[in-house]
Amino acid sequence: MSGDPEHPDRPERTAVAALADDFVAGLRDWLTIPSIGADPAHHGDVARSARWLADTLRADGWPDVRVWDSGPALPAVYACWPAADPDAPTVLVYGHHDVQPVDPVELWRHPPFEPALVGEELFGRGASDDKGQVAMHLLGVKAHLAATGASAPAVTIKLFVEGEEESGSPHITKLLDEHRDELACDLVVFSDTPLYSRDAPTVCTGQRGVYGAEVVFTGGGSDVHSGRAGGSVPNPATALARLVAALHDDEGRVRLRDFYADVVEPTERERADYASLPFDEAVWLANSGGAQVLAGEAGWSTLERVWVRPTAEVNGIFGGYTGPGLKTIVPASASVKLSFRLVPDQDPERIADALREFVAAHTPDGVRSEVIAAGDGAPPYAVDVSHPAVGAVRDALEAAFDQPVRYSRTGGSGPAALLHGWLGVPVVYLGATLPDDRIHAPNERVVVPLLLRGAEAAARLWRLLPERLR
Repeated sequence: MSGDPEHPDRPERTAVAALADDFVAGLRDWLTIPSIGADPAHHGDVARSARWLADTLRADGWPDVRVWDSGPALPAVYACWPAADPDAPTVLVYGHHDVQPVDPVELWRHPPFEPALVGEELFGRGASDDKGQVAMHLLGVKAHLAATGASAPAVTIKLFVEGEEESGSPHITKLLDEHRDELACDLVVFSDTPLYSRDAPTVCTGQRGVYGAEVVFTGGGSDVHSGRAGGSVPNPATALARLVAALHDDEGRVRLRDFYADVVEPTERERADYASLPFDEAVWLANSGGAQVLAGEAGWSTLERVWVRPTAEVNGIFGGYTGPGLKTIVPASASVKLSFRLVPDQDPERIADALREFVAAHTPDGVRSEVIAAGDGAPPYAVDVSHPAVGAVRDALEAAFDQPVRYSRTGGSGPAALLHGWLGVPVVYLGATLPDDRIHAPNERVVVPLLLRGAEAAARLWRLLPERLR
C-alpha cells in the first residue's frame, strides 16, 4: 500500500510513503504469530513473537537489542538507539506484543492469524492492539532518520515491548525493578491508545485505573426448601440484591465512603475539547452493545463519564438455582463481581478499604460476607496537559493529520501509572488506532493510513523533543 507522493516541505511524510509497502508486509508477517499470552499453550508463540521483533530491530539498525526472557515474565523486548548528542533527551516507547485470545473464532470473517488486507483495513488479531502501534514506531524511527539524513536519532530512543499486557502485566514491576538502569529516561511515550475518530484525531492525556473484587454472602450450609424455611431465615441473594441496589444513589454517584474525595477533575481546556468532539448518540449506543439509552452520573457528558469520572459496575451476579424451570429454595450463598474504574488521584487500596467497609455495613445478621480482591488493581494516570512534551505530541499529530488535534482520554486501564511511578518521569500518549477497531473481539482490524500518519507524527516528534524538553 503506497503512501502519499513526495512532500518537499514534509520530509517525514515523504519518508513514510517510501517505506509504506514494506511496513505493511512486515506487520502482516508479525501478525501471523499467535502470541496469546493468556494461554499457556501459546507461550512458545509469545517467545517467537519477541524473537521476530528483536530480529526486525537488528535488521533496522538498532545497535542494542535484547530479549528479556529469564522469567517469570513472558519474553519482553528492549532496544536502545542512542542520539548522536550525548546531552539529548532519552525517550522510552512502551508497547506490548502479546495479543488477546480469538474466541469465538467462528465469528471471524478471516482467520485471525492469517492477516487480510481489505482496502485500507488490515484484519488480524493484534493489528490494532498492539503490534500495529509498535510497528508504527519502528517505521517512525526509520522515517525520522531518512527525513533528517542522520545516522542516529535526535533523541535517544529506547523501546520496551512487554509480553503480558493482555494478562494485566503481572510481572511488569519485576521487569522495571530488574532493568531500572536500562529503562531510565526523561519521558515515556505510551502507544496503546486510540484516536477519538478518523475525522477527529486527538491526543490522549490519561487512562482510568481499575479495582475489582467479588463479594460473597453466605447464609446456611446448604440450600433449603423455600416452603419450609422461606420467611424464617435470611436469604443471601435478597441481601446481596439490597447491597447492589445501595451501591449508587439516584444521581448515579457511587456511595462508598469518600469515593470522590481524591478525584482530580479535568482542566477547563480539556472539558472544552471533549465538548467540541463530534458525538452521535445513536452510534455510541450501537457500539455499546446495542444499549437503548444513555445513563450514568448526573451532571457529566457521556464522554466525561467514560474518560474522567470514576464508576462502579456489576460484572456478574449469581446465586441459588439458575437452571431451567423453577426450584423453590432459599440459596445458601450468592455473590457479585464488581469493578471500579478509577480516575486521578484515586488509590485502589483506599477503594478496597471503602468497599470492605460498605459490605460490612450492608451485611445483615445471619449472613456472612467475604470480599475477595481480583488482584491489586491498576492505578489511574493523567499527564499535565501543560507539559511541553504533550504540546509536542499535539503539534506532531496536527502536522501529520493536517487538521487541529484536541485532547481526549480513554476509559480503559494500562500500566502507564506504573511506568510513571517506577521511572519517575511523565508519560505522554501517541496512538493512531480507532475505538471501533474491535480489539479483544472477532474481526480486529487497523486502518493502515492512520498507522502511516502515526508513524509520520512519531518521526516528527523525535525532531521536536530536543528543543521542547530543553
